[in-house]
Amino acid sequence: MAERKKFLLRIDPEVFEAVQRWADDELRSVNAQIEYALRLALRQVGRPVGPDRPVRRGRPSKGRTGEE
Repeated sequence: MAERKKFLLRIDPEVFEAVQRWADDELRSVNAQIEYALRLALRQVGRPVGPDRPVRRGRPSKGRTGEE
């Protein structure tokens, strides 16, 4: 699997809380939810990014980091 790019994101606390609630509803991590929202937005403006990788539902287990 391709390496994941890491970066720091500064975000308004209210926006973060809204994303956290959305992620919880979808059984995703906040990180996965942000990536999902970015891919959705890119598709909507005609700039899709390759085929979507399958999304693993739920939180990573202790032995799994989510970057596998």
